[in-house]
Amino acid sequence: MTASRVVNDYPHVSAQVRERVNAAIQALGYRPNALARATRTGIAQIGLLYSNPNSSNLSNFLMGAFKEASASGSQLLIEPVPAHPTPLAAVRKLVEAGVRAIVLPPPLCDDPQIFGYLEAEGVPAVSFATAAPRPDRASVFVDDYEGARMMTRHLIALGHVDIGFIRGDASHSTARRREEGFRQTMAEAGLAVDEAFVADGAFTYRSGLDAARKLLIAERRPTAIFAANDDMAAAVSAVAHGLGLDVPRELSIGGFDDTPVASTVWPELTTIRQPIADMAATAVAMAAGLARHDDEALRHVNATLTLIPRASTAAPRS
Repeated sequence: MTASRVVNDYPHVSAQVRERVNAAIQALGYRPNALARATRTGIAQIGLLYSNPNSSNLSNFLMGAFKEASASGSQLLIEPVPAHPTPLAAVRKLVEAGVRAIVLPPPLCDDPQIFGYLEAEGVPAVSFATAAPRPDRASVFVDDYEGARMMTRHLIALGHVDIGFIRGDASHSTARRREEGFRQTMAEAGLAVDEAFVADGAFTYRSGLDAARKLLIAERRPTAIFAANDDMAAAVSAVAHGLGLDVPRELSIGGFDDTPVASTVWPELTTIRQPIADMAATAVAMAAGLARHDDEALRHVNATLTLIPRASTAAPRS
């Protein structure tokens, strides 16, 4: 009982006894069993990972998760993937810490190696923002393909024909589906996709700068650019301003996600709103249900996307 009080940092233990117990713990290499502790207390410990610390999505993602964890009495253990040599190492750290369920963001939510490891450990997972949901895995997602079609139709309706596209990180299923949606909508409108107007990106502001320079410094450039997320769209706006281009009169810009950056750049970005905070809250609630073996827990949620027209898009200059 005394050792337990020391391990759990309870009061009413003398400094001398506490010192002796800590010395014994160090000598024996004792490590508390976090899973057993969570089981005793009834608290569902949920693992939460994030892969891009610079993403403008991160704040909404974390705030939605915190809100739901507080409401449901769950405990979040948060781990940044870049702090580890591999994504699997980050997942393993959370499992060893005793989490009873885990929320996997892109691209971890599509990684078969990670799911194989979690299944072997008996830790259920929720795929967050995957574009390839599977019936046998809990998931919270949006229709990235349809979202890209919404933005492309918007630009076409304004009169744009020469539309550029900046891809996202190819390891993300969302990037592939957004490009597919763009290309399909262009084809349905009878418009050819000029491959000179398609540039590689990585869902980061820096990659957006590089892609925008490629598209806008060329002798012939598009009248509109659809970037696969807001961070890259904001970078396009910065490059356009640097080149003296008028947005949107000389260049329309569309993004995806409706992150805070979309309404802080000038002009504000037309984008596709993805309810990240609500999705994160739902994912944590689903994970808590899986951790508690709740048969009534939600397993699949398709969140609603909305086109948000703002000042960064207009009809092309005639």
